[in-house]
Amino acid sequence: MMKNQFCSKSLFLVFLLVVTQWLTIEAKTCNPSGKIKGKTPPPGQCNPENDSDCCKQGKSYTTYKCSPRVSGHTKAVLTLNSFEKGGDGGAPSECDNKFHSDSTPVVALSTGWFNNMQRCLQNITIYGNGRSVNAMVVDECDSTAGCDSDHDFQPPCPNNIVDASKAVWKALRVPEGDWGELDIYWSKSCNPSGKIRGKKPPPGQCNPENHSECCKKGKFYTTYKCSPPVSSHTKAVLTINSFKKGGDGGGPSACDNKFHSDNIPVVALSTGWFNSRQRCLQNITIHGNGRSVKAMVVDECDSRRGCDADHDFQPPCPNNIVDASKAVWKALGVPKHDWGELDILWSKA
Repeated sequence: MMKNQFCSKSLFLVFLLVVTQWLTIEAKTCNPSGKIKGKTPPPGQCNPENDSDCCKQGKSYTTYKCSPRVSGHTKAVLTLNSFEKGGDGGAPSECDNKFHSDSTPVVALSTGWFNNMQRCLQNITIYGNGRSVNAMVVDECDSTAGCDSDHDFQPPCPNNIVDASKAVWKALRVPEGDWGELDIYWSKSCNPSGKIRGKKPPPGQCNPENHSECCKKGKFYTTYKCSPPVSSHTKAVLTINSFKKGGDGGGPSACDNKFHSDNIPVVALSTGWFNSRQRCLQNITIHGNGRSVKAMVVDECDSRRGCDADHDFQPPCPNNIVDASKAVWKALGVPKHDWGELDILWSKA
């Protein structure tokens, strides 16, 4: 009995240690990496355009080698910068060694988010003031160093900054008198990966069930390798598909190589959300028409390819589609004559 108690206590202590360590890791944020002491800028140094801060003699400034974790909607502070020659951004942008007009939506990201140039020339989507805008990453807002000639004698950048051109502020329709700092969210943008030219389906190909679109000869169709970021409530368009044998879904489902009855709530997701089968056979919750329903992911709605025999001569799928069986539409209480397309939200179940 005593031995069992000892074992139980030991196991509990080990469990407590593991949980404590896990919580420590989970709670770990981006901590400062050090401090630097400010120097008074030499005459003519530190461009004060856009109310840029200039280093002060003897003042300590915090440095960071990291930024907060990137998510589907990453919190940040939007600041104002000129990437033009002679602007307060200083030297040419790090990503392309060029200057950029104030009329072009471009940004610099704090060091951690800049990620050793890994985000160079990629677009991000910025959400603020009830609007959104796409902007290209062209530079680093250095969180590791500052107060020297290389940084125009400006302090190190905080670790949560999206430093944006005037074009970004204008696109968000922030009154010019309020330009300076704004709480925003940002996410990776999903841009088209290319186009394919449609071919006319051979006789008997392209099942028109559920008003499925068939490719048209010579028409160009946009392709995507990605989908919008996934959040707790991801916006999408619900479409209708038959996953049964002979239905407009074509071959067996990609996840299990099976067909599925129209009476079972199953879905196909656009390529980015399908995530190389990572969501296979997982349930998602679909919210629409004032109701919700759980459905299993069984297939990909291919956003990269189409207009061939493998895709029943249907166009590539848009990048924001949840293609659902009739059972899903019924569960949401959508009248049958309205089946086809519906704006929805979805989340992991």
